[in-house]
Amino acid sequence: MVSKKSWGGKWTEEKLDAFEKYVKAYLTIMNSYRDVYGWKLLYFDGFAGSGTRTQEDYKVEVEEALDIFGQEVTVEDLNVYQGAAERVVKIESDGMRSFDYYYFVDKSEENCKLLEERLAQYEISGRKHHLPLDANNAVKRLASTLHNNSNCKALAFLDPFGMQIDWDSIEALKGLPVDLWILVPTGVIINRLLERKIDKEKGLAHAEKLKSFFGMTEKEIRDFFYTEKKVQTLFGDDDIVITKAENSIRRIAQLYVERLKHVMPYVTEEPLVLYNTHNVPIYHLVFAAKNKTAMKIAQEIIRKQ
Repeated sequence: MVSKKSWGGKWTEEKLDAFEKYVKAYLTIMNSYRDVYGWKLLYFDGFAGSGTRTQEDYKVEVEEALDIFGQEVTVEDLNVYQGAAERVVKIESDGMRSFDYYYFVDKSEENCKLLEERLAQYEISGRKHHLPLDANNAVKRLASTLHNNSNCKALAFLDPFGMQIDWDSIEALKGLPVDLWILVPTGVIINRLLERKIDKEKGLAHAEKLKSFFGMTEKEIRDFFYTEKKVQTLFGDDDIVITKAENSIRRIAQLYVERLKHVMPYVTEEPLVLYNTHNVPIYHLVFAAKNKTAMKIAQEIIRKQ
């Protein structure tokens, strides 16, 4: 049972610090051109939460994870809470010209209301929208908005607990003017779904989830993460053993970066790696954009972190 305790940790602060630095750099550049070209700036947070998360708030996600793994998922591994919304709104409250529109998404209507109440203390000129939607639907609505409004530019932050974002949602952003930060649960979730050995006939136990997340076929996923080797049985027959490749967590991050390059031309080759206290990578924070300069700024922020 997960005890009631505030969320947070070293990697949480690293994630939020890196993102906040990018938001400020983004606004500094965009503020130089927005009036000249008539741009409207949108901020989109796909997992905004309530603003004050406790471990009980993630009870459903924790139980889902336990169902997937059939094993214990530690509190420490889940210790990444959503705290970006208040930081981003506070930038404008502190005097910097910021976004024209803020979209805070959470599938819980109660969380949306709680966040709205929490952010009410900040006086900002941008219009805030709190949307009780599934993140995949919300991302596709963002894509539609950008398609239909050529003067809109977006900065999107997706930091789900797990694998809630399907690949077709990411693909909907292809070619659009959006700077995207996405938290990929490389070690805490995905690596556990990739079994150490798989049966050639049965295949991957969690194939459907992995296929929807990466936007790949089961064969493509198996070919990337597994190697086949012929071994002789006690009776002299050949058998095929399919074994998971070494450095699988790093390979998960590499694969996601490569997949993102099919959507955005510029992706950080070295994402921000978030470690638990046992120095095991649990998440990778990846950046993607249409603009090369944006990618260079993001990569420099990650390098300094």
